[in-house]
Amino acid sequence: MTALTLSTSAAAGLRADAVVVGVAKGAKGPVLASGAEAVDEAYEGKLAAILETLGASGAEGEVTKLPAPAGYKSPVVVAVGLGEVPEKDADHAAETLRRAAGVAARALSGAKKAGFAFPLAGPGAVAAVAEGILLGAYAFDAYKAGNGDAKGAKAPLAEAALLGGKPRDKAHKAAVERALAVSEELNRARDLVNTPPNDLNPEAFAAIASAAAKENGIKVQVLDEKALAKGGFGGILGVGAGSASPPRLVKLSYTHAKAKRHLAFVGKGITYDSGGISLKPAGHNETMKCDMAGAAAVFAAVVAAARLGLEVNVTGWLALAENMPSGSATRPGDVLRMYSGKTVEVLNTDAEGRLVLADALTKAGEEKPDVIVDVATLTGAMMLALGLRTFGIMSNDDALRATVHELAEQAGEPSWPMPLPSHLRKGMDTPTADIANMGERAGGGLVAGLFLKEFVAEGISWAHLDIAGPAYNEQAPFGYTPKGGTGTAVRTLVALAERAAAGDLD
Repeated sequence: MTALTLSTSAAAGLRADAVVVGVAKGAKGPVLASGAEAVDEAYEGKLAAILETLGASGAEGEVTKLPAPAGYKSPVVVAVGLGEVPEKDADHAAETLRRAAGVAARALSGAKKAGFAFPLAGPGAVAAVAEGILLGAYAFDAYKAGNGDAKGAKAPLAEAALLGGKPRDKAHKAAVERALAVSEELNRARDLVNTPPNDLNPEAFAAIASAAAKENGIKVQVLDEKALAKGGFGGILGVGAGSASPPRLVKLSYTHAKAKRHLAFVGKGITYDSGGISLKPAGHNETMKCDMAGAAAVFAAVVAAARLGLEVNVTGWLALAENMPSGSATRPGDVLRMYSGKTVEVLNTDAEGRLVLADALTKAGEEKPDVIVDVATLTGAMMLALGLRTFGIMSNDDALRATVHELAEQAGEPSWPMPLPSHLRKGMDTPTADIANMGERAGGGLVAGLFLKEFVAEGISWAHLDIAGPAYNEQAPFGYTPKGGTGTAVRTLVALAERAAAGDLD
């Protein structure tokens, strides 16, 4: 991962491959952001005019490279667009800085060192720039010959210096340390999502989680197929019945001696989703290695909470299974007896995520946490409703749903509150069992949320994050978001844990 330093060095004297500045889009042309004053002075106050001559406008995501001024030890200046100039006396938003830093980090692939002369108005800005660099510089090359050296691929930016950062300032140091912990774990989640399913089955995922947990002082418990059968986890077992790789339920327990709150995070971990007997059509299978992104986010968030030493107890539940068709697979029309004791008629084996989550939600509720949040690439319907960059939030607690939405937006993870209309519950009635795993097609994402609600213990505040859209980016990279696994929801979960640790979670 890219090394980060807080530097008091002057831009001119920094030995690096490039110096990065921010430029905003003004009404009359590009406007330099704060932090770039010394660089502009070296261009005799004409840097904005030069950029405009080169065609730069300051639009978000725009990158313009030009030779460094005389006397600079860095050969290149990189100007990155921040978007619209903020209102008078206002600072650039954290997400604006985060995205611009990510764009710059991607543009500097192959560079050994870069100095970022960005607006650093306070610890929040330091954190945003640091996070953007670390996330933007991400690359997954484990399966490429020479680890990325083939076909002209360049290594990620090796080192970034935040010019104007204060190495001795406790708040600045803490901001960088937090960015490192969260970004490293988020990138680990990305790695998991990107790992092909022939190497990441439920057993392998459980082993990775166990190793990381032990390294960070987190207690871990893994229920294998025998323990799941003994415990009556019919949902997880039913989904994994068709695979040669048996399912797992992993419990990660981070505790703090001063904790007053307990959060439970539950993640859908379908390491590959063929649809089962209800087989997905051609063209819908190729990226289904990403169907464990919810479990990856939960895993990363628990480890990040431990690394940050948050004064809150966090339990992560990873419901891991591979959904495959075979002679032993669950069939449409089968009835599963869940861990809760309820029976579910399986009308569609491709609606499997809610089945593994149901068992894990019930198990998590037995510990009576203050809050349960589940994260899942659950429905294509949510993608149709909210697009590919926004996840939906459903909850049995309006205040919790609002808090999660607020924290997600602050973290830079677009989200939107969604309802749980009670009239849609009737569509899951069946004469054969207590409930069916399918209901009305219209509002399918909401139907899935209502199904999960049936397995949440009475009196526990619960939120459901359907991350089907943003979990895996099949399009071009943007901001600090790469192509492939994105690690979405990790930062939201960490922020929720921080809010609980601070005693501000009602």
